Amino acid sequence: MHIPKSESSALDILRFEEALAASGCSGAYDPDTWLYVPDFYTEYRYILGRKGKNPLICIGINPSTAEPDNLDNTLKSVSRIAAGNAYDSWIMFNVYAQRATRPDDMDREMNRTLHAENMAAFEYILSHVGEGIRPAVWAAWGAIIEKRPYLKECVKDMVQLGERYNAVWLKAGQCSKKGHPHHPLYLRKDEKTEPFDIQNYLEAL
Repeated sequence: MHIPKSESSALDILRFEEALAASGCSGAYDPDTWLYVPDFYTEYRYILGRKGKNPLICIGINPSTAEPDNLDNTLKSVSRIAAGNAYDSWIMFNVYAQRATRPDDMDREMNRTLHAENMAAFEYILSHVGEGIRPAVWAAWGAIIEKRPYLKECVKDMVQLGERYNAVWLKAGQCSKKGHPHHPLYLRKDEKTEPFDIQNYLEAL
């Protein structure tokens, strides 16, 4: 369980570029296998994933407690789905970077500094897939997106960034009655990803 110690606006937020430059230096995990930014446990997380040329980029709402070699059940499911759909790796990214096991504990108002650095992280991910590969972005946040009004704005920014890199948006499993893409938990291990119309989804959200 991770309960934020304060609103993230009270934190000294490490810029993504600085956190990335230091990633892998802690000695706590294999940096040739894992991408973990920041590479220490703190109140926010930009990226957690396995390195590869053709990753499945899974998008949740906000990070919880997972770390390299210590995955939670959501990340274990992400790993299985990525492998089952012939991706050589996976990356867990989030609409909002603040760690909170219970989404009800997230910031009441968007921390725009944290959001800007999170978008820098997303652009890094999009720009570092293998040559000639369109980034595969799996929308997987479920109904939790309704927890905060600013989350829709965050997704819109992600979609705009994705357009620059010709990203393909995907879903796995059935969408909810309101059209929300299925969360990774409780999906069959052989669940296949399918195209997801992110623009129509945002218009209806």
